[in-house]
Amino acid sequence: MLLFADTAFLLLLALVLDALVGDPRWLWNTVPHPVVLFGKVIEIADQDFNDPAASPRTRKIYGAVFLASLVACSLLIGALLEAILRAIPFGEIGIAVIAAIFIAQKSLYEHVAAVRDGLLEGGLAGGRRAVAMIVGRDPQQLDEAGVSRAAIESCAENAADGVTAPAFWFLLLGLPGLIAYKAVNTADSMIGHRTERHEAFGWASARFDDLVNWPAARLCGLAVALTAPLNGRPLGDSLAVMRRDAPKHRSPNAGWPEAAMASVLGLALAGPRAYPGYTVDDPYMNEAGRREATAGDISRALKVFRQAMVLQGVAVAAVAVAVALSA
Repeated sequence: MLLFADTAFLLLLALVLDALVGDPRWLWNTVPHPVVLFGKVIEIADQDFNDPAASPRTRKIYGAVFLASLVACSLLIGALLEAILRAIPFGEIGIAVIAAIFIAQKSLYEHVAAVRDGLLEGGLAGGRRAVAMIVGRDPQQLDEAGVSRAAIESCAENAADGVTAPAFWFLLLGLPGLIAYKAVNTADSMIGHRTERHEAFGWASARFDDLVNWPAARLCGLAVALTAPLNGRPLGDSLAVMRRDAPKHRSPNAGWPEAAMASVLGLALAGPRAYPGYTVDDPYMNEAGRREATAGDISRALKVFRQAMVLQGVAVAAVAVAVALSA
C-alpha cells in the first residue's frame, strides 16, 4: 500500500513537471526522445517481418509476436530502470522525471494552441498548416470550421491517450506499465491502420491499443464532463451526451472524451471527415450542437482541457493521501 501511495505521489510530481516544462526542444534536438527510439524499432520490424508476399494469417501472427516481444522488452526495461532508481539516493525523483517525459500535457496544449494561432494570424492557410501536424485528415479539404473541429477533437482524444492513459498505467504498474503503454501506443500509431500493408501485421497492435486505452478513455471523458458546471453547462447533460454518443464513434475509446468535450462546448464534433484517399461518414457527437466551430472555440477547448487535467491531478493527490493514511 505504501508503494502504491509513493507511486501516486511520484505521478503527481510527474504531472506537475510536465505541465511546467513539457518537452524541451533543446534536449530532444540533442538526444532522441524515447518514443522516437520505439518508432525506429517498429519501423525495422515493419520492414523485416511485414512481407507483402506472405498470407494475411502469417503477417497477423508475425505482428502479434512482434508486439508481444515489444511489450516484454518494454516491461523489462521499465522494471530495471525503476529498480535501479529506487536503490539510489533521491532516485525516485528520476522516476518522476522519466514519467514526465512520457506524459504530454504541455506539448498537446501547445500543438492545439498552434492551430488557433495559425487561424488567427495566418487565416485558413495558417490553420491548415498547423492542423496537419496533429491530425491525419486531408487539411486541404477543411474550411475554418473543419480545422477548428479537427483541433478540438485532437485535443480531446489525445488528452486520453497522451495524458490519462500513461498516468493510469504508471499509477497501476510504475515505470514498466508506463513504458510498455507508450510502446503499444506508438506501434498502433505507426502500423495499426486498416491499409493494405498494415491491416494484418498491425492487427494485434491496434486491438491491444484499444484494450489498454479502454479505462483511460472513460476516465478522461468523465474528467472532461465534470468541467461542465465550470463552463456554464449542466453536468447531467454532459454525462448523458457522453454515454449516448461515445459508442457511435468508430473508435471504442476516442468517442468518450470527444463526446464529453462536444457537450461541454455545445459543439457537434466528429461527423463526416476526409482523409488522404478516402472519407468516413461517421455520426456527429452531440449532433444538436453548433457545427461552425471557430478559433475561439479552440481556446474554449484548451480551457476545458486545463480544467480536466487539474481535476485528474486532484484525483491522483486524493488517492495518494487516502492510501498513505490507510496504510
